[in-house]
Amino acid sequence: MLRRSFLKVGLAGLAAPSLILRAQATEQPRPGNPFIVTYFDVPGIKGSRDVTDAGDGTLWVCGQRNGTLGRFDPRSSEIKVISLGEGAAPHGVVRGPDGAAWVTEGGQNAIARIDDKSHEVRLFPLPAGRERANLNTPVFDKKGILWFSGQNGIIGRLDPNSGKMEVFDAPRGAGPYGMTRTPSGEIWFASLAGNYIARVDTETTSFTVVDPPTEGQGARRVWSDSRNRIWVSEWNSGQVSSYDTESGSWKAWKLPGDRRRTYSVYVDDADKVWLSDFAANAILRFDPLTESFHSFPSDRAGANVRQMDGCSGEAWGGESGTNRLVRIQTVKPA
Repeated sequence: MLRRSFLKVGLAGLAAPSLILRAQATEQPRPGNPFIVTYFDVPGIKGSRDVTDAGDGTLWVCGQRNGTLGRFDPRSSEIKVISLGEGAAPHGVVRGPDGAAWVTEGGQNAIARIDDKSHEVRLFPLPAGRERANLNTPVFDKKGILWFSGQNGIIGRLDPNSGKMEVFDAPRGAGPYGMTRTPSGEIWFASLAGNYIARVDTETTSFTVVDPPTEGQGARRVWSDSRNRIWVSEWNSGQVSSYDTESGSWKAWKLPGDRRRTYSVYVDDADKVWLSDFAANAILRFDPLTESFHSFPSDRAGANVRQMDGCSGEAWGGESGTNRLVRIQTVKPA
C-alpha cells in the first residue's frame, strides 16, 4: 500500500524537498606532482556513491544511504540536496539528452528523472513481476533510449518520451552491474556474478556474451575509450582488462600490490584509465601506452570509491565510506 502511493506521486511528478549546504574542501599537497587532489566533505549526502558531470560545471552525486541526490558546485562549494522520497536508495546517475539527471533508484525499484532546472522528481517504476531488481547503472544510447542494469538478473530500457519500459532477463541470471556506450554507439555491460561482459543489440534486444580470459574474474564495471575498447574492472582477480571490440582480443594488467580489489573504472578524454582499489584504499591512474600505474591513496581509511566520472582535466569519485567527493586535476602533462 505504501509503495503504491510512492509510485503514484512519482509518476505525477514531485517537487522534491531540498536544502542548500556548503561543502568543506581540503587540498592534499603533492610537491612536484603533476596532479592536484582535493577532497570535499558534502553535508547532507550519506554514502556518496555514483557521480556524473551535470554539464554546467556542477556535479550530480547519489546519496545512497539517505535517499538523496546532490548537485555540487566545486566553484562555490555549494551543494543542493534533493530528497528522492521515502525509502529511496539511489545507485547510478547519468545526464540525459534533455539535461536532466536520470537515476537508477533501487530503494523504490524505479528509474528517477530529476529535472535540471526545477529539480522535480518523476519516477518510472519497473513493471509488475520485476520487484527487487537491485538497480545499478544507467546509460543512454544514441537514440536517446535509457538502458539500465539490475544485479538480480535484468537489463531494461526506457523511452523517456513515451514512458514505455521493457525489462529483459540477462544471460546467466544474477550479476549485471556496470554499463557503457562506445563512440560507435554500442551498449555493453558487465556481469559481476556471471563473470562476463556482453553487448546489447539495441534493435533486437539480444545479448552477445564475451568471456574474459581470466576465469572467475568478477567483471564489475565497464567503460569505453575513444577506440571502442571496453575497459573492465575485475573485482575477483584484482586486474584491469581491455577488450578490443574490433579485433576480439584481450589484454589484462594486475594492479600494484599483493591484495587487489578493483572496483570502479573510468576512461578520461585522453584515454587514461582511472580505477579504484578497495584493498589499497586508493584511486589509480593507468596509462595504457606506458603500462604504468600512478596511485592516489586516500587520506582517510575506508574511502571505498565505487564509481568515477569526470570532465576534461578532472577525474571525480565518491568516497562512499567517508561521505566525501574527491577530485583529481591534471595540472601538467603526465
